[in-house]
Amino acid sequence: MEHSTPLITTIAGGLVLAFIFGLIANRLRISPLVGYLIAGIVAGKHTPGFVADEVLANQLAEVGVILLMFGVGLHFSLKDLLSVKKIAIPGAITQIAVATLLGMGLAYGLGWDLINGIVFGLCLSTASTVVLLRALEERQLIESQRGKIAIGWLIVEDLVMVLALVLLPAITGIIQQGHSDFASLAISLGITLGKVVAFIVLMIVVGRRVVPWLLAKSASTGSNELFTLSVLAIAMGIAYGSVQLFGASFALGAFFAGMVLNESELSHRAAQNTLPLRDAFAVLFFVSVGMLFEPMTLLEQPLAVMATLVIIVLGKSIAAFLIVRLFGHSKRTALTISASLAQIGEFAFILATMGITLGVMDKEGQSLILAGAILSILLNPLVFNLIGKYLNKTETIEDQIIEEVVEEEVAQVPVDMCNHVILVGYGRVGSILGSRLHDRDIPLVVVENSLSRVEMLRERDISTVLGNAGNHEMMSLARLDCARCLLVTTPNGYEAGEIVAYARAQRPDLMIIARAHYDDEVEYISERGANHVIMGEREIAQSMLEELHLDMSLNPNKAEGCPI
Repeated sequence: MEHSTPLITTIAGGLVLAFIFGLIANRLRISPLVGYLIAGIVAGKHTPGFVADEVLANQLAEVGVILLMFGVGLHFSLKDLLSVKKIAIPGAITQIAVATLLGMGLAYGLGWDLINGIVFGLCLSTASTVVLLRALEERQLIESQRGKIAIGWLIVEDLVMVLALVLLPAITGIIQQGHSDFASLAISLGITLGKVVAFIVLMIVVGRRVVPWLLAKSASTGSNELFTLSVLAIAMGIAYGSVQLFGASFALGAFFAGMVLNESELSHRAAQNTLPLRDAFAVLFFVSVGMLFEPMTLLEQPLAVMATLVIIVLGKSIAAFLIVRLFGHSKRTALTISASLAQIGEFAFILATMGITLGVMDKEGQSLILAGAILSILLNPLVFNLIGKYLNKTETIEDQIIEEVVEEEVAQVPVDMCNHVILVGYGRVGSILGSRLHDRDIPLVVVENSLSRVEMLRERDISTVLGNAGNHEMMSLARLDCARCLLVTTPNGYEAGEIVAYARAQRPDLMIIARAHYDDEVEYISERGANHVIMGEREIAQSMLEELHLDMSLNPNKAEGCPI
């Protein structure tokens, strides 16, 4: 199909299809990432109908890689990694080695060469951070000890994949140039690593000072557009410079751009301002990856697809389970880590795409990786549920008590009160409300999903339920059935609306007060049953008017003042 505006057509078609299939995936309670990949399959040349421009899609995917890696660097937490380093570092490296060897074994059986097998195995060894975080969040495990181990494990995997993205072009170049002797190989690899180390040193020594200074200067202009532009210019500029000047990769440059930007006090604002663009291009990246998938692979190579899936879901998981148990952790922790790793995602696609570009992986391998990713992401919630049911059947009460002590997790404490106030969220707004209610001896139950906040509240003898208020079980634990009032302070207006709708359905007579940021959120929450919805901007304006009235009444003879 010929397009007079191929760039616009590719972006518009990709985003529309991604939205449709992402929405369907979300409705089916699976990761939207699967929907984005299917959108790419629909937009690709291997399926009838609309066909996007593959060359332009690949260039858009490169931008997506840069922004994805920038986001990884921006949220990289050395503190989180160091807290679980004793198990996460050796465990992740061992598991990557095992999965890579399994992938190489399958590649050998399919008749592929060594370098193709190594790249294929590495792609199967890394799990999706996006899928993992969603799974842990749904089960309130993010701040548990096993959740921290899983996240730390994936941080190590991400760092290994970044290293692989740096070394793969260098090794490929050496192989293609025909350097067969060890000395030539060592010299060429040493030069490449020297350039990369020089780039990293420059970023650590100079970047950590210059980047925060640039951000501060941009913020001081008072222009939100200039500030956002400065963040994007830093990310794209450093990524491009890392390739042109140091022979590194876009991925490495973007990752370190995010890391040095994370040093700035303005990093939170930078992350928030660039999130929509990062999300949009990340979606286009997944769509472009899906375009390369050949659906006939499922019919032509069912055994290879099944073997790939077995490596991802069983091979990696069994290796991780044995490693975690070897380090002396409980069966529950080992199974949680195993389930967390039973899928593949972003880095597998980035590495496979680079392999295709460098000519060290054929499209057959990429199709197997995509098939394995889609199927493993679909199966991941089922794996978590099966593990949960298994543990519930096999663990005794004593086992669970020991587990809570060993893992240092906070158990749910039954709420034994009525005629109380339920406060959802203990952030900036919730903490002010909660403190004032507690000081006035008003019975209070807080529903909060942050473990550190729950521990702090319980130290102050405030009844707290650990979990997401969107989970109906959490609201039951907070005794919604006999509460006096519900205060919803969560900053997400649409999430607040769902909480309000459930509470109103359970308690038609309950007083419900919620917060909102925008007019449409006010309307949405009100329609779902809130008695009052407070919007910050309106209350600020009202308070300023009240202060003005007070000042005018106290100083009626003031010569100068603000007119009302």
